[in-house]
Amino acid sequence: MSILFRKYLLAVLALCMTACSTPSLEDYKETTPELHLNEFFNGKLVAYGIVLDRSGKLLRRFKADIDANWQGDKGEIKEWFEFDDGERSTRVWQLTKEGKSLYVGEAGDVVGKAYGETRGSALFWQYDLQIEVDGESLQVTLDDWMFLFDERRLFNKTEMTKFGFKVGEVILYIEKIE
Repeated sequence: MSILFRKYLLAVLALCMTACSTPSLEDYKETTPELHLNEFFNGKLVAYGIVLDRSGKLLRRFKADIDANWQGDKGEIKEWFEFDDGERSTRVWQLTKEGKSLYVGEAGDVVGKAYGETRGSALFWQYDLQIEVDGESLQVTLDDWMFLFDERRLFNKTEMTKFGFKVGEVILYIEKIE
């Protein structure tokens, strides 16, 4: 094998390793302010978001009114979505805080349970969701990252995959209004 080919192969492998690396919750353990879902998602909130296809093309915009409350380690988050094409939908989350930084959630269109964990100002939340696409029901996996900006604002970036391939992305901004 020639030296030039080996250098090329090493460069390609290094590029693949960096391109395939994903963030870890540990990357955020020292960030502040610290995110506690039961504190941020408590009261009335509003979210503004966009849905992108796998190439990053804008598909839809939406607004969601959110009403959240907690009783001890049990929380309920009600979300009312209104999309720019007129579609409206509702999701009601039932959440349980398990330990200092672990959360488990269920909702009507979530397949099984959602599992989330916080570190510093970040949350990684993962679950399967049943969605409607062109009149067909489709199950996708959501890798959901939330980042607390300050006590009233949070940013959310969600990657949707099917069979391990990216099929879309959701980006939203959530703000406490009460």
